[in-house]
Amino acid sequence: MGHSDDLCNIEGNGDGIGNNGASGAPSTSAASSSAYKLFGRETSFHQMMGGGKAADVILWRRRRVSFGIIVAATVAWIIFEYSELPFLSVSSDVLLILIVLLFLRANYAAFRKKQLPALPELVLSEEMVNNAAASFRVKMNYMLLMAHDITLGKDFKLFFKVVIVLWLLSVIGSVISFFTLAYIGTIIFITVPALYNKFEDHVDRYAGKIHRQFSRHYKIVDESISRLPQSIYKDKEL
Repeated sequence: MGHSDDLCNIEGNGDGIGNNGASGAPSTSAASSSAYKLFGRETSFHQMMGGGKAADVILWRRRRVSFGIIVAATVAWIIFEYSELPFLSVSSDVLLILIVLLFLRANYAAFRKKQLPALPELVLSEEMVNNAAASFRVKMNYMLLMAHDITLGKDFKLFFKVVIVLWLLSVIGSVISFFTLAYIGTIIFITVPALYNKFEDHVDRYAGKIHRQFSRHYKIVDESISRLPQSIYKDKEL
């Protein structure tokens, strides 16, 4: 009997361990799911970027293309920034050289009686155009709704963000030129997402701390502003 009781105790302990492990798994998954994710995403960063070839280039999964974009952007920035040539003149010269080279190539192939490879055709279906137009209409209506809320003071948080962004753009635009700003934006766009994808956990953890502190301060400011109309109304009554 004692031996059987010991076996029962062992089985009971085993069940207890299994139950604890099973109950610990949901808590772990719940903690991980409740963790702060940058941009409030619920999918992987690659899927959020579109999950296609463009996302592969941005996240440096196609290293040659990504490196080529950086080289091309650097060369273009040097040409436009240090040559002091107008953008229209440089663009026209590049297109002129390209067209002349293609024309000479086609005539040389005809002289040698060689057949040139067929150029890829760009065909836009009616469905694609309608989808693009519908998406553009939705985004424009959303931007107009945001502007309406900002002008009427319905969303103080959005108003605060827009003011900060416009002020930063004004300060940056007074310091650097448009081409330098475009070059910096290109470099950031092709490097920062890849770095974030590599150090995602660390960035999300620190971003969550900053987000909680900002939300706490914003709540204090919002409550203070919401009390202003009431205090003004009481002063008028007195």
